[in-house]
Amino acid sequence: MTLARTIFDLLKRRLALVLVLLSATALVRAAEIHGVVTDASGARVTNATVALVRNGSVVTSSLSKSDGSFELTTGEQGRFYLLTSAKGFRQLETPGFFARTFDNLERNLVLEPEWARESIVVTANGTPMPQAQTGAATSVLGPTELSGRNDLVSVLRQMPGTTVAQTGQTGAQASLFIRGGDSDDNKVMIDGVSAGDLGGRFDLGPLSTTAIERAEVYRGPDSSLYGADAESGVVSFTTPHGTTSFPSILFHGDVGNFTSFQDDLEIAGAHNKLDYLGDFSWMQTQNDLPNDEFHVAIAAGNFGWQPNGSTQIRGTVHYGISAVGVPNAWQFYHVADNATEKDQDLLVSGSIDNQTTASFHNLLRYGATRRRDQYYLWQPSGTLTTYDSFGDQAYFGDAVTITGANGYAATGQAILDYPETYPSSEFLDSNRDQLVYQGDYRFTPHLQGLIGFHFEDERGREYLPTFSTDEQTERTNYVYLAAVQGDFKSRFFYSLGGSLEHYSEFGTQTAPRASFSLYALRPRKGIFSGTRVLFNYGEANREPALTEEFSSLYRFLTQNGYGSVARELGIGPLAAPQARTYEGGVEQSFLSQRLVFRTSYFHNEFGRQVESVGAVLLPNILPNLTAAGQQQLIQALGFYYTYDYGLAVNTEAFRAQGLEATVEGGIGSSIFLRGGYTYLDAVVQRSFSSDNEALLGGYGFSSDGIPLGAYSPLKGARPFRRPPHTGFLSATYSAHKLTAVLSAAFASRSDDSTYLAYADQDGGNSLLLPNRNLDFGYAKLDLGASYQITSLLGMYGQIENLTNNQHIAPIGYVSLPTTARVGVRLQWGKGSGR
Repeated sequence: MTLARTIFDLLKRRLALVLVLLSATALVRAAEIHGVVTDASGARVTNATVALVRNGSVVTSSLSKSDGSFELTTGEQGRFYLLTSAKGFRQLETPGFFARTFDNLERNLVLEPEWARESIVVTANGTPMPQAQTGAATSVLGPTELSGRNDLVSVLRQMPGTTVAQTGQTGAQASLFIRGGDSDDNKVMIDGVSAGDLGGRFDLGPLSTTAIERAEVYRGPDSSLYGADAESGVVSFTTPHGTTSFPSILFHGDVGNFTSFQDDLEIAGAHNKLDYLGDFSWMQTQNDLPNDEFHVAIAAGNFGWQPNGSTQIRGTVHYGISAVGVPNAWQFYHVADNATEKDQDLLVSGSIDNQTTASFHNLLRYGATRRRDQYYLWQPSGTLTTYDSFGDQAYFGDAVTITGANGYAATGQAILDYPETYPSSEFLDSNRDQLVYQGDYRFTPHLQGLIGFHFEDERGREYLPTFSTDEQTERTNYVYLAAVQGDFKSRFFYSLGGSLEHYSEFGTQTAPRASFSLYALRPRKGIFSGTRVLFNYGEANREPALTEEFSSLYRFLTQNGYGSVARELGIGPLAAPQARTYEGGVEQSFLSQRLVFRTSYFHNEFGRQVESVGAVLLPNILPNLTAAGQQQLIQALGFYYTYDYGLAVNTEAFRAQGLEATVEGGIGSSIFLRGGYTYLDAVVQRSFSSDNEALLGGYGFSSDGIPLGAYSPLKGARPFRRPPHTGFLSATYSAHKLTAVLSAAFASRSDDSTYLAYADQDGGNSLLLPNRNLDFGYAKLDLGASYQITSLLGMYGQIENLTNNQHIAPIGYVSLPTTARVGVRLQWGKGSGR
């Protein structure tokens, strides 16, 4: 018995030892998620609850320590997300991530005040950073603001410092102006891929909200991070990820007036290492004018794979096909053109995101952009008439009276089309392949460095069969960038950087940038609960657009056998248009951060801008030309000089300064209010376009004795379509099953032109009106709401332009009247949660 008991005790000890070793092994192999919880100012948050969630259930949780740190451990493997809450802060839910049982992952969490929204932004410094730690003006609109919208035109009017001009109704060409810059001065990206034409032009008209969950707008030059085309701002759109642990199917469809309807089907989910999303939508409307139908089909996908907790491979695709009628400026003719504009746009991205070490992060992205813009004028409209003593003929619209917001009016008939071969067509193609590398290294918790490299291979074509024109170009571009960013005692935040850019079209340029954010008063409880001082400086370049390159003076000379003249006279390719900004501001929080007010002053200088200058002027305005050189250029210009055709040169400059103010805050947990106002003082400092021949002692256009610009603003005047006063307001209510958003956008009168030079019934200029305050001011009010009837069924509605204002578009164009849509939203899945 003694021997047996001894053997039994020995086996027990060995079994216990095995169990201890197995437990230790399990702990070693357990996944560990750790990080630091801070508020938007960088201050550590104590006693925040951090929960690790999988399949809708909490796996484990902990409280953040006095230094804000937390640590979670689990022996499970799969897809997780973190749910964080703390007193006085809004609950935070992180994007999903995959973790293996032996992964050690860092997830730092930034909590926002309960009554204000201070988003994480990327465009300001190139890496995710709380908005409260940046010195640059960046605003974000998320799913709530985008919900119920079918395009992004009205959405972007809810941003400070922005103006959207749409020449017509739904689907018509829409241009974005940021802080007074031109509409092609913006870098537009979708999932990090440059989405615009070569040279930055981007038409917002056919862009749908399909598969777009977030819009981020950086206001200011930033070539130091994004290369050329970020001359006045950066607009970044983001595609959502699949998140549910089961395949979820979401369908929503609506109908509205003007024979409008939209259908959207989305399939999304996530399983272990994979997340996926596919989305397809179709929208069409008749609009409110003849020959103005619009339809757009969008297909999008977002697929991610995480082989481990530190590496993510992701691919996205956006493909859109649209067609819209182009009836032209209806108020000038009361006859609609029989024309169509078609777009086929493809954007593809593939990226590898790797957290190489705890301090070193790398991103490699490939992007492809394929844009096909086509315009067809199928047949002439109007009445064919002989209108001058030379026997010239044209198709005229009806007799109309044109009245501007400034009170000036003109009556007559305007030329709509010319006799030529029909159908007439124009094609513009932009192809871009880009490779982007970005690496950031954290030297200390308060200092981070960033390096990057951009490569672009661009091909462009402009094909005009009617004029037997087929222009093509290829460009190879390189950008090297570096920056440092950090903070001092979580009170002073800074970013310093710059880029070295080599573009085959304009050569080598540099673009520096510096910004800082200083908390004069740290966030705290009380009436005055935080004061922040902001400063931002930046420079940027823009690549000339395709049409500018193809019509440049240099290209004309070299392609017509006068390359030696160009070299002798020092005439080179178009230079890069440039911008420089200085910005300073203050942010003040009130009532324990329930209310946040921001105001800033900005001063932008836009130089070396491209304009089309009549050939008669060119010999006089090009610098350092002798009398012999002028005569040599006149001879080379030949018929261009004889008929005074325009060619593109870098001769325009203007400045835009102003004040920008926003306020936002919440009432309880259900109501969020937001508003903004921008004052813009923009003026042309130098211009030699064909409107300005009077500046050189020639002739110029006038109306009622007032000098005016028929095609572009005169020196000393405002740039067109940029109102000096703009603003917005929005109120969001979200509680239980109901969400409602009331929004408004405002703009004062702005300068513009009818562009009807040599276009009246006598071939004259009687239909031109003074530029100042020609476009009407407007107020646009929209209301949207959704109600979740059951977990599977919801309803929504959207009413736009409640005041029925048809003067939102520039002069000559009729805006869409009040529109109303109502729809249902259906969702299928195996349950709720993620």
